[in-house]
Amino acid sequence: VQLLESGGGSVQSGGSLRLSCAASGYTYSSYCMAWFRQAPGKEREGVASINADGSTSYTDSVKGRFTISQYNAKTTLYLQMNSLEPEDTAMYYCAARKKTVTYSYLTRAYTSKCSSVPDYWGQGTQVTVSS
Repeated sequence: VQLLESGGGSVQSGGSLRLSCAASGYTYSSYCMAWFRQAPGKEREGVASINADGSTSYTDSVKGRFTISQYNAKTTLYLQMNSLEPEDTAMYYCAARKKTVTYSYLTRAYTSKCSSVPDYWGQGTQVTVSS
């Protein structure tokens, strides 16, 4: 699995950027995609993710400003970032987490679940927001 991010850059506070992640060498139905970021001196944190059921999740600080989406036969992951703030300055990483599907003979239903730790990472793209 290869993940290649692009779209980072420098913008002023209030501006917008769209990050892209081109994925190859994988079957999209087998992975849950996500965006992480790491600011200097801070731990890497999850920003947005597409869950096993197709729903999306966001960390509180970006809710209402960032949107994660997946297009082009699921081979391209996007992160639309609006109303950017200096606190959003970080290296942004695309990540793929393996999806497992289990069948319960008791409930006669399938359950999909994403691994909690990413299995593959991109090389990152820098986002810098100035005030």
